[in-house]
Amino acid sequence: MSYIVHGATGAQGSPVLSALRAAGEHAVAAVRTAANVPGDAVAVDLADPDSLAAAYTGADGVFVHLPMSTHDQGGAQAEAIAAAVGAARPKRVVVSTSGAVVDRPGSPLQLPESAPVAVLIRGVTATGVPTSVVAPRLYLENLLVPVIADSVRKEGVLRYPLPADLPVSWSSHLDVAEAAVRLLTGTGGTGTVAIGHLPGLTGTDLAAAFAEHLGREVRYEAITPEAFGELITPLFGPGAAAPVVGAYRAMNARSANTIGEENSAQKLLGLVPRPLARWLGDLGV
Repeated sequence: MSYIVHGATGAQGSPVLSALRAAGEHAVAAVRTAANVPGDAVAVDLADPDSLAAAYTGADGVFVHLPMSTHDQGGAQAEAIAAAVGAARPKRVVVSTSGAVVDRPGSPLQLPESAPVAVLIRGVTATGVPTSVVAPRLYLENLLVPVIADSVRKEGVLRYPLPADLPVSWSSHLDVAEAAVRLLTGTGGTGTVAIGHLPGLTGTDLAAAFAEHLGREVRYEAITPEAFGELITPLFGPGAAAPVVGAYRAMNARSANTIGEENSAQKLLGLVPRPLARWLGDLGV
């Protein structure tokens, strides 16, 4: 059996690739330049359906997520991926929403139907190929970005663009990978699986976990989405940073950003997110 993993050198795809290989599965990294990746890899162009279909043909499963990009770029990639799935017809597809909310219809946080991730899910599902969606909320690894982590280490202050008491279903990339592998290997069914802590974790909870792990005082400090945008723009560019700022503005206007129990990984797959202490220890922070 073989599995194609997009973004295999990045934060989302790498844990999926590693978990599949650790389970003894044949996992192939789908990347721009295959020669730069150890192990089996295939070169693909996310905007080229023929390139993608060649990689997907004969695959038992495909793990895919859209990289940070502009709306137009993401939309073109979504359409190309869906076309490739329809042409190559791998046995299964698992799509990660990368934190976008797609499973709470009626919520102000629900992704618009025109958003690239929504286009991707709709297009791949329409092919009839068995499709699962993993839907995390916020990644704990966001807290390890240097502009965030440096202030924790140097000042004992965890700064983030959310109120200190806002509950969020945080999860690790490792939690998402565990669910994705379960779904890719055909033991978890289809549909949308929400990933994250229940009940949600607050900023105060996060700071307390860092304090315990580091053995020093760490306090939480809420910053504005705009201030956060200024911090991340040098890392991701203004085009990619702008929708992130917009998403945090929307979250600031809500009382929570948590998953529903009915479609949680806890209920559907029997998978519980890593406790904060274990997550910090696993990553050697």
